[in-house]
Amino acid sequence: MKKQFLTLAGLALILLGLLQACAGGETPEAEAPETESTAEAPETQASGETGTLQIRANGEDFVRQGFVSKDGWEISFDHLYVNLADLTAYQTEPPYEPEAGDELQASQEVKVEEVKTIDLAEGDENAEPVLVEEVEAPAGRYNALSWQMVNADEGPASGYAMVIQGVATKDGETVNFTLNVDEELAFSCGDFVGDERKGVLEPGGTADVEATFHFDHLFGDGEAAPDDELNVGALGFQPLADLAEGGELTADTADLEQDLSEEDYNKLLELLPSLGHVGEGHCEETQLTT
Repeated sequence: MKKQFLTLAGLALILLGLLQACAGGETPEAEAPETESTAEAPETQASGETGTLQIRANGEDFVRQGFVSKDGWEISFDHLYVNLADLTAYQTEPPYEPEAGDELQASQEVKVEEVKTIDLAEGDENAEPVLVEEVEAPAGRYNALSWQMVNADEGPASGYAMVIQGVATKDGETVNFTLNVDEELAFSCGDFVGDERKGVLEPGGTADVEATFHFDHLFGDGEAAPDDELNVGALGFQPLADLAEGGELTADTADLEQDLSEEDYNKLLELLPSLGHVGEGHCEETQLTT
């Protein structure tokens, strides 16, 4: 009898379990983790989707520390103003290759809304590239950059896209110079090329992109060989020094067109589009007023 009673009791317990299952009963312990996970999901998705993107302009050591031109002039810069508009960083896919004639296809873009005049010679010889603007931006890889150099409406470069002020010396002769350039330029560039990768913005992190200006293309580099491609194509400083009077030279583009030889003036115009880079990465110059 005792064995039969235990068997009946076991069957009763099994039937009770089946009835609970059919009624859809769930224990509180099973519900708690699911509720907690659902509540946290929106916060997890919303956090870390953006970071801080720093957009910089760099005249390189040539501007901050000075250098010797291809024709032996020691040049130092007091100010080198560039007036920048529509400075925009992009995430592109496929990667943008301006020299290949590619079309820039952006999945994300971050733009500096204001027109800004930047002094590339700002700071001491060890100064960092100038911070143009710091913006919150979607995380990802920023592998393209574009900007325009336009004539300024006000400020230290008023009326010009670029103002170069400095001192040049050679063999005891000194020339204080100011060159006012009103040729407007626009650059479209691919990925930064340099010793370190730029533009990789992690969620919640900080990254930078850089508009780089190569003024050795204009004046040449005395540390390079005379037959180096850079020096063969550069204007140098001597054609400008020849225009100085009493050790002073102040000239705008119209003055240079009138006073330089036709060959030197045309070389100047040909060199201006080569100023814009992203590190050592090349750009396409898409506008030049003459």
